[in-house]
Amino acid sequence: MSTTASRRRPTWAGRNYTLLTASAVVTSLGSNGALIAAAFAVLAVGGDAGDVGLVAAARTLPLVLFLLIGGAVADRLPRHHVMVAANVLNCVSQGAFAVLMLAGEPLLWQMMLLSALGGTGQAFFGPAAEGMLLSSVDGEQAGRAFAVFRMAMQGSILGGAALGGAMVAAVGPGWVLAADAAAFAVAAALRAFLDVKHIPPRAPGGGLLSDLREGWREFSGRPWLWGIVVQFSLANAVVAAADAVYGPLVARDHLGGAAPWGLALGFFGGGTVVGALIMTRWKPVRLLFTGTLCVFPLALPSAALAVPVPVAVLCAVMFVTGVSVEVFGVSWMTALHQEIPEEKLSRVSAYDWFGSVALVPLATALAGPAEATLGRPEALWGCAALIVVATAAVLCVPDVRNLRRRTSRAVTGSPAADDRPEGVEPEVVEPEVVEPEVVEKA
Repeated sequence: MSTTASRRRPTWAGRNYTLLTASAVVTSLGSNGALIAAAFAVLAVGGDAGDVGLVAAARTLPLVLFLLIGGAVADRLPRHHVMVAANVLNCVSQGAFAVLMLAGEPLLWQMMLLSALGGTGQAFFGPAAEGMLLSSVDGEQAGRAFAVFRMAMQGSILGGAALGGAMVAAVGPGWVLAADAAAFAVAAALRAFLDVKHIPPRAPGGGLLSDLREGWREFSGRPWLWGIVVQFSLANAVVAAADAVYGPLVARDHLGGAAPWGLALGFFGGGTVVGALIMTRWKPVRLLFTGTLCVFPLALPSAALAVPVPVAVLCAVMFVTGVSVEVFGVSWMTALHQEIPEEKLSRVSAYDWFGSVALVPLATALAGPAEATLGRPEALWGCAALIVVATAAVLCVPDVRNLRRRTSRAVTGSPAADDRPEGVEPEVVEPEVVEPEVVEKA
């Protein structure tokens, strides 16, 4: 049976990759439904929009605080142990949330505490999971493997949100939270079977603080890393403000309500799936240059909302944006896999996650005052302009323009001369420095 199954899988879809993809789909289905369920759980016990925001902030704050520590821990300990422990924590916290909801009326502080535990688990899980995924594939098919993984993830995000919304309406938020807890339990069991024999033993280090200092040196020494981190810190922040604050308001005032806005978000999700599908075939040579060019369309939704355009045009804009953002996402993961030494992957991923979420709470908090001061259309045009300016600035970094795809990944993560395609000059990368990194851009 195992031989037959392995024959059916592509050569790049090894055991670890298959387990990681399957477990990620399971948790993504549960978690995206649970995000909806948590909001409705707060409302079901009499909470208002402010209480919903407090519960959401309780999850985000520990995620920001512990991400860099989570990356250092995942590079020091076996990553699959960190992943399983984080999944168990998420299972317990979501299970307790479900029990409180099904048994009666949970208090706001209880929901905030359990959400904070979930965010803490995610802070340790995220860097470990990305490091494990990046180390699970090798060779020139890595880009295709990442594209398939991201396609599965985007599909499960869409499915999880739709299924979660339907389940909340049918059986209530408590049972959706219970289903999420069960999903974490299943994922923890799958991840416990990951094979880490191929990963070299960790060399003794100088402690957690030393690892964090080393991570900062790695990060600050790579212009293409910190440049794209800054770019996406800004881009993700203004996109969050546009999507979470301005989008629903524009939909209410001009597009006909929540249903058209949900449809537009669905088209964005569909675009990400199509973008990942495209990247299973397309292998751009100039990874970061191509990917960064595909970030410019991220400004289009804010501009479309500023006009505002009809629903059909907005859906088309969101679809194109989803496609282009996913081209960047796959190119970025391929670049990290190619350039980052295996023992640094989780710290690099921690900077990626940190850059993705650090400015989001501030941007969403300032969205209302910005609208009151400038006006909604002006604030949205400002969001679009900031994305364009930040992306254009990143293209001024030579390494972003010059980094090229290689056919294989050196064991140390440094470029190997005989791995470069014929006629391709070596990248402008300083060999002594290694990289921690940057953003979650999709």
